[in-house]
Amino acid sequence: MESIMGETPKPWDRELVRKWLESRLKAARLEQAVADKRGYEAQDDYDKAAAEEWVCRSLQTAGSTDDQAAFAEQIKVLIVQEEYQIAGIYDDRRFDRHVRACLRKIAKMTKANDGFANTLRYQA
Repeated sequence: MESIMGETPKPWDRELVRKWLESRLKAARLEQAVADKRGYEAQDDYDKAAAEEWVCRSLQTAGSTDDQAAFAEQIKVLIVQEEYQIAGIYDDRRFDRHVRACLRKIAKMTKANDGFANTLRYQA
């Protein structure tokens, strides 16, 4: 127990966060292409991947990855938005729900400063 309490938190790694956002953006594009080929039964998968792409692009263009607090604040700003506009999705409400879920996941990662090293295409 003593070692857990004595550990210092690891510093915010803005390059790791940027790399993670970029890898998730690429993965989301691939997932959209796969879902698009599968057709009607994969519309939810398409909307989910489109939501992740929208979130990653929004966080990248905000330019707030330099500071953990600023990044967390940008996520909060996006979460409270009424709706999210994007063309080419199948269901607006489902897309909004997926955007908020993705933002909550990234908010937890940001708060814990953990998970950004996982750049695998498929994530839980």
